[in-house]
Amino acid sequence: MNVAEMLVKALEHENVKYVFGIPGEENLDFMHALKQSDQIRGIVVRHEQGAAFMADVYGRLTGKAGVCFSTLGPGATNLITGVADANGDGAPLVAITAQVTTDKMPLTSHQYLDLETLFQPITKRTKMIVSPESVNEIVRLAFKYAEGQKPGATHVCIPQDVAQMEVPEGSARKLLNRPAEVKEYADETQLEEAAAVINRAEHPVILAGHSAVNGGAAKALTEFAEKLRIPVINTMMAKGIISCKSPYYMCTIGIPQRDYPNLILDQADLVICVGYDIVELAPSKWNRKDQHRILHIDSLPADVNKLYQPEVEVIGDISFSLEQLLLDCDPKKEPEDFFEIRRAITAENLMYQDDNGYPVKPQKLLYDIRKIMGPDDILISDVGAHKMWISRHYDCYKPNTCLISNGFATMGMSVPGAIAAKLVYPERRVLAVCGDGGFMMNMQELETAVREKIPIVVLVLNDGGYGLIRWKEDDRFHDHFFVDFTNPDFVKLAEAMHVRGFRIDKTEDIIPIMEKAFNCGGPALVECPIDYRENEKLTAHLKKLMEQGTTIKA
Repeated sequence: MNVAEMLVKALEHENVKYVFGIPGEENLDFMHALKQSDQIRGIVVRHEQGAAFMADVYGRLTGKAGVCFSTLGPGATNLITGVADANGDGAPLVAITAQVTTDKMPLTSHQYLDLETLFQPITKRTKMIVSPESVNEIVRLAFKYAEGQKPGATHVCIPQDVAQMEVPEGSARKLLNRPAEVKEYADETQLEEAAAVINRAEHPVILAGHSAVNGGAAKALTEFAEKLRIPVINTMMAKGIISCKSPYYMCTIGIPQRDYPNLILDQADLVICVGYDIVELAPSKWNRKDQHRILHIDSLPADVNKLYQPEVEVIGDISFSLEQLLLDCDPKKEPEDFFEIRRAITAENLMYQDDNGYPVKPQKLLYDIRKIMGPDDILISDVGAHKMWISRHYDCYKPNTCLISNGFATMGMSVPGAIAAKLVYPERRVLAVCGDGGFMMNMQELETAVREKIPIVVLVLNDGGYGLIRWKEDDRFHDHFFVDFTNPDFVKLAEAMHVRGFRIDKTEDIIPIMEKAFNCGGPALVECPIDYRENEKLTAHLKKLMEQGTTIKA
């Protein structure tokens, strides 16, 4: 058994089901070993970045490391953005790259880069296999670090000559144990101090982040919030941590402008941060005046930030911490003024349900999409202006049913991400929503979806430019520049790639066309002209709202 074959055996032992990537001359031995596996499905993609995004989303949805691979040099550098996205978003991922033979490393060599140094800033751990006896240990460590708290990316590098070396009999071929997860729990003193802080507060608000989703804390958080009558605001990456049907759900925070959730947080006398990570939402977005008392509940200690200074930190399994605190905390009075703000949000969303203006307004589009997507169906948002509208207007019933990259916030992840989501949940509808800019960055993966028979639907919002940057430029300079471009005929482009293509030519057709796309039996693309004049209107509306403000009644 050579190193490449041992590597595949180790991946099988880690219960890997899929690997995503592109073969090259220097990883031929790995590809040959992979061909022999009855357990692992190798999915060849059209760009290594797409492979990394697939592994990224696979890891985010399952909690198990997604695996991507590439050859050396340019293949490895093409993985970089997707690997960095996984690391920034807290998704477990293992990237495997080839390398030149060991005798060439000290020399100037064709396609050689120091890949360990290259991957070091964007991973939790990067190691090169230099000895046949270390394969199983390096693979086990890669998965341990990727899946451990905080989840993220790791990298394994295999020189071409090492991949061909024989692994000696005995302990070198021994597959290492995957130890059961050991949960750590907050100590009693932390819990007592936190309960006292909560009981002293009159208007506490929960700010829930992505680590609460990673930690499977949705049930415990919902029970904690509803029994204690504490409103919940979630970050973009924690959408669905509490159902939009709960009266204590107070929507999503994170768009560039101050919004309704900011009004609620402004009036809180305690912000209970549950699974909150400053990477996905800077404290300056909600604590700019450093006025808040903060309680930090997470599996990891708080990061250092001058605007995020918790009074108490409760460190350990999030669900356990919330369950224990619930026993020692008294319910609050119903937050009637916060309910009033929630009613204003709902009323604003409903204003657009019958708006048949064309091009389609983003509010109306998302209202109709929510109607055809079931509670368990998955929407994957790309990055752009539409991400802001999805954050505001696409309410969720369950966690991990609306995936947004808001740690590294990378354009181009929605199409490959949707492919991975459909592999994980083939019984659910999976919709990639992307702008025309983000779509063109990884649209080549439509061919992967066709070849692998993965029936995703891709909704392309056509505004002929980088809409989010246009919005920011208009807000700041009252003008925009270097953001406009032309587009292909997206329907014909889809058909040329053997994908069913549809175009929404009038707003009344949103639901019937989307239903056709989901029921066509294969991958489908829907083009929708979008009216981003609503961006400027939203800016003006929120500016006026913040000027009016509101206060808690005595």
